[in-house]
Amino acid sequence: MNHTHSSSPSSRRRLLGALAAALTFTAGGCGDDEAATGESGTTGASEMTSASGETTTGEATTAASTTEDTSTDGTSGGEEFVMVQLVAFNDFHGNIEPPASTITLEDESKVDAGGAAYLASHVAALRDDNPNTIVVAAGDLIGATPLTSALFHDEPTIEVMNMIGLDYNAVGNHEFDEGWAELLRMQEGGCHPIDGCVDGDPFAGASFQYLAANVITGEGSMMSLLPSYGVREVEGVKIAFIGMTLEGTPGLVTPSGVDGLSFVDEAERANELVPELQAMGVEAIVVLIHEGGYQTGYYDQCEGISGAIVDIVEALDPAIDVVVSGHTHQAYNCVIGGTIVTSAASYGRLVTDIDLKISVASGDVVEAVAANRIITRDAADPEVEAFVAKYTDLAAPLAQAEIGTITETLTKEAAVDGPGITPLGLVIADAQLAATAAPMAGGAEIAFMNPGGVRADLVYEKGVGEDVDGVVTFGEAFTVQPFGNTLAVMTLTGAQLRALLEQQWSADKTRILQVSAGFAYTWSAGAAIGAKVDPESVTLDGAPIVDDQEYRVAVNSFLAAGGDGFTVLLEGADAVGGTLDMDALVDYFAAHSPVSPPALDRVSVVP
Repeated sequence: MNHTHSSSPSSRRRLLGALAAALTFTAGGCGDDEAATGESGTTGASEMTSASGETTTGEATTAASTTEDTSTDGTSGGEEFVMVQLVAFNDFHGNIEPPASTITLEDESKVDAGGAAYLASHVAALRDDNPNTIVVAAGDLIGATPLTSALFHDEPTIEVMNMIGLDYNAVGNHEFDEGWAELLRMQEGGCHPIDGCVDGDPFAGASFQYLAANVITGEGSMMSLLPSYGVREVEGVKIAFIGMTLEGTPGLVTPSGVDGLSFVDEAERANELVPELQAMGVEAIVVLIHEGGYQTGYYDQCEGISGAIVDIVEALDPAIDVVVSGHTHQAYNCVIGGTIVTSAASYGRLVTDIDLKISVASGDVVEAVAANRIITRDAADPEVEAFVAKYTDLAAPLAQAEIGTITETLTKEAAVDGPGITPLGLVIADAQLAATAAPMAGGAEIAFMNPGGVRADLVYEKGVGEDVDGVVTFGEAFTVQPFGNTLAVMTLTGAQLRALLEQQWSADKTRILQVSAGFAYTWSAGAAIGAKVDPESVTLDGAPIVDDQEYRVAVNSFLAAGGDGFTVLLEGADAVGGTLDMDALVDYFAAHSPVSPPALDRVSVVP
């Protein structure tokens, strides 16, 4: 979703070391393992079909144009049309194994959905219906991924997408989790510069093209980190795909991951590219954007659509025909201001089937119809299934190691209209406090955890390979906290603590920090931003927080760098680096199992 962290090299090496101790395979020869240079505007789109192609270079960026050999056209009253099918998804987050997620139907029943092998099968079936199929995604293919992908620097996810036949993907904020140079490696290939080819196989990179129209390199330049758009020609009509991430990406990632980059307004940037595309003879234009919205209906509905995507779409040039969105992990199928706007939930549980009827004479879309389709687990693609099984087996010794037990499910979602804290978020905060409380570990008195860093529930019901309920494995815990952040302890004054709490609210976001036991406060839902917290209610172990008194505070490295807009933490003094967040959680479960959900009384909300 909308909270990103950067995986530290030391944490990755720690995981790899644990894996190496459990496995006997040896890393083999690699492909080109030189670091990508990152020259912007120089990479054409790599096509997945055997078709003739040419590369067209615009003033600011480079795009690719490919002529398809297939023909699926129609006529109406003497006018000719080409029928093109887009298959779209978003926020896959490396879920190459079937995720522990469902889709809710209108009768409130739930359907198990997702898994790369099933996604591949469904995409192939849709392609059989119309060979003029282009597969696209709206960001966050990688980052915040389960262990099976993350342990191998998400190379398995890229390779799965190559197998499925993805054509274009807009960068998302999580594509920057390991930094922009690593993103370029995902595109170009080569072994990891530190860990090498962990699985023993060369890594060729993405066959599909990453797009990054609003990710700009250098001052005063409009050169994008990756191509701004791709153009595909099908039976004489050209279709452009503009790819973008949300403008707010820098506030969601560790600063070093986007150093030297600028992220510009999404609608303004897309609109700037429209005349450039039209000068190339393109009238059918699709935007792939890693920003989204929310709705209250079911997976193929559009009830009360809200969120950032609405304002963006309303500001787009009318020449843009379709917007494929993401980021919020929501499912919707909307029309906003005459433009189809879709999102396919997350983790490969849905795809959006978008059928375009394009006039051969004008090149424009004359009709567009969209439907969200569930990736049911009916039939798996055997090749993809075998590929995923390879990585499942490699990761299994570490993933299946038991680290503790729970008495019931620990959830990550906060109650509607509640104070914003969650059972799992509080457990993680407690674990981080326990890991940093000793004087030699930093002497922390309070720990804060950002809610977006808690990625999944810890489920009580037994999982695959578990004999009893309540077992927590390393793999399950890693899915909860996949970023590999280190902990940091710093000194804040009481006044700074109050200011930090006020930064939980902004004009467009509310992010309630998860707090460790002993810290408490009350906030008012009706109070103005900047004055939400009752100053007299802020206490530590029952004693009021004093403005000029100093307190030792533990946070993860993402927050310590001012992530999620918590810039007060940049003012912290006497900072001490700590252990990995996963190590803290593992140690906490070892010492406190079985772990029960904490009482949700540390933070209170009043009208």
